[in-house]
Amino acid sequence: MKKSIIVAAGRKDYENLIAVWESSVRATHHFLSEKDVIKYRSLILNEYFDQVRLYAVKVEEEVMGFLGINKKTIQMLFIHPHVRGKGLGKRLIDFAKKEHDAYMVDVNEQNEQAVGFYEKLGFVTVERSEIDAAGKPFPILSMALQRKN
Repeated sequence: MKKSIIVAAGRKDYENLIAVWESSVRATHHFLSEKDVIKYRSLILNEYFDQVRLYAVKVEEEVMGFLGINKKTIQMLFIHPHVRGKGLGKRLIDFAKKEHDAYMVDVNEQNEQAVGFYEKLGFVTVERSEIDAAGKPFPILSMALQRKN
């Protein structure tokens, strides 16, 4: 894979970020209906992006993934399906840990690929919610890295 860079993202990047989000969700979130995808797309664009610090990973100036951090928690991490498995997700996690001391992540329980990814990186489930932030019946796992003292 060509060299990637991580940059701070803002409102000017929302269009590119939401395109990555939608392609990623359509490839991995098979439990969502089309109506759900449209609803969450609107929530993310109009509310959720503004509630986190956003960082994009770019390959040759093109956004291929991003993460959103709130305090010490990774609230969102999405990678374009064409570059999944190429190390960009791990690179974003390493960035979040090193630059923001982020050691928590919230993930849809039904997104088994993502849960497995986080477990492979050392995250363990510490809490489970029956509903997501929008009040929908999509369980959320709060996962934490085992921290060394």
